[in-house]
Amino acid sequence: METIQLSADPYNLIITGVGGQGNVLASRVIGDILSQSGLFVTIGETFGASQRGGSVMSHLRISSKGSRSPQIPKGSAHMIIALEPVEGLRVLKEYGNPDVHVLCNTRPIQPIGVICGEQSYPSAENIEDWIKKLSSKAWFIETADAALKMGNPILGNIMSVGALAATKVLPIEKKRFLKVLQEKMPAKTIELNMQAFEMGMQMIND
Repeated sequence: METIQLSADPYNLIITGVGGQGNVLASRVIGDILSQSGLFVTIGETFGASQRGGSVMSHLRISSKGSRSPQIPKGSAHMIIALEPVEGLRVLKEYGNPDVHVLCNTRPIQPIGVICGEQSYPSAENIEDWIKKLSSKAWFIETADAALKMGNPILGNIMSVGALAATKVLPIEKKRFLKVLQEKMPAKTIELNMQAFEMGMQMIND
């Protein structure tokens, strides 16, 4: 198999969101796709009361040379996928750098403190402005409404995988995504997940 040249080796990818968004599934799908491409992928995950909507973060270290430690060093992310925008800002502050890229879903999931009126949530405009200032390139996509229209809000995570494929920062190919689906998912869900993947790609290509 031909050696894949990455823009950085290891390439450090973080997927962040809150419990219930399918963060872990997205990280495993991306990891399997890249492994099938001949790359070494090490995944580390952290959970903060994830079942109650707490923070969930997956670290993926991707290399053509060998396995790496699962923890990405602070300030060393190359790409952050934010399934929830404020979680993206939180990770960006800790792991970002002037060259980092960000792929951000724009629909917030407000924590209980905001819902109860004890805390405030930043405006969408402020979040977008801060992310742009803290990164070298950012893409903003709206996966929540699209996933709801498809009948399952968790499909937003697969849309984010498709959007990542469309950025072309990593070798995520549609045919390998389909193969991973066939290995991981019930047959009846494959067509819907393929549609979500393609919809995510279109969000970047439009």
